[in-house]
Amino acid sequence: MNPGKPETTASGDSAATILVVDDSTENLTVLGELLRSHYRVRVANSGEKALKAAAAASAPRPDLILLDVMMPGMDGHEVLRRLRAEEDTRSIPVIFVTAMDGTEDEESGLALGAVDYIVKPINPAIVLARVRTQLELKAARDRLANQNEWLEKEIAERMKENLLIHAQSVRALACLAEARDNQTGQHKVRTQTFVGILAHYLSDHQRFKEALAGDRLEMLIRAAPLHDIGKVGIPDMILLKPGKLTPEEFGIMKTHTTIGAEAISRAMSQTLAGVEVSTAGQAGRAFILLQLAQEISFTHHEKWDGSGYPAGRAANSIPVAGRLMAIADVFDALTSKRVYKKALDVEEATSIICQARGTHFDPDVVDAYLACKTQFVRVAERYSDSRQLGGS
Repeated sequence: MNPGKPETTASGDSAATILVVDDSTENLTVLGELLRSHYRVRVANSGEKALKAAAAASAPRPDLILLDVMMPGMDGHEVLRRLRAEEDTRSIPVIFVTAMDGTEDEESGLALGAVDYIVKPINPAIVLARVRTQLELKAARDRLANQNEWLEKEIAERMKENLLIHAQSVRALACLAEARDNQTGQHKVRTQTFVGILAHYLSDHQRFKEALAGDRLEMLIRAAPLHDIGKVGIPDMILLKPGKLTPEEFGIMKTHTTIGAEAISRAMSQTLAGVEVSTAGQAGRAFILLQLAQEISFTHHEKWDGSGYPAGRAANSIPVAGRLMAIADVFDALTSKRVYKKALDVEEATSIICQARGTHFDPDVVDAYLACKTQFVRVAERYSDSRQLGGS
């Protein structure tokens, strides 16, 4: 038997692979002959060769290593330390085989991560029994790991499906509001994309990163199309009026913020009702989506100085979601053509937004808009309602 050369079982089948490591040719021969009737055996006569054999991609990785402790150069303890330090070899079970029978030596080996200890001279029946036990344990761990991997993939697929359902549900609700409004569907797409641009830009900003952490950033973007969902409750004579609204009509129009928020609040109260523990995480994501949609619906017309509606909130009391939507909605309104107004070019719109920095808008959100203005223009042109933006 040549050190380092792969061996097969006597019957030539594809049994588990065992790496035997010992500096004694005699010991390698004894263990090799004992094991090769049951397993595929590979051998190494030094610690360095053992590490190469264990990590080699060209040969089957060992399912178990029988490792001599007392070897010249690199001893068995050092070999085990290095095996445990590498991702590809740290999970291979190792049984120490040694002539040392002291309890202290055995404890130190087990502390390093060895799964068992066999004392020389070996007893064939004991060696085979312990090898079989450790291989069965490894097979069980491998099956469990494979099942866990499959389960994680299955959960990921289910989460994708649920998120798709969320997105489709949000889109359907947004389209419901859109069907009664004189704005185009492109308004919904543009404002959602504008919010996404601002959210990603501000996600590392000290004032915004907590509000945009984890799932909240993507959930905020998904919720953005629901900002005007409350318009389904506005009478057609006001919602579809071709000219400018009277003060009384505008007062009614402003109630779309509370109508939308109240409808979403009722949906939130039903989302977690009766939810089983196994689906609580998924329901939690839906709850975050609805919570952000409610914030956007209720606060996207609030102003930084407290002069907005419906609640007159000011500064940081306005949720981040509402502050981002405020600029997205105003930019789109300014650069869009309406029956009662012409579309402004980008520079005119930017000038108005900058003048409202610290009054209508959060100053940091205005700065984010200025940093991302080129992206805003590209989105506006891509999803244009056949309008000429002008400017840069």
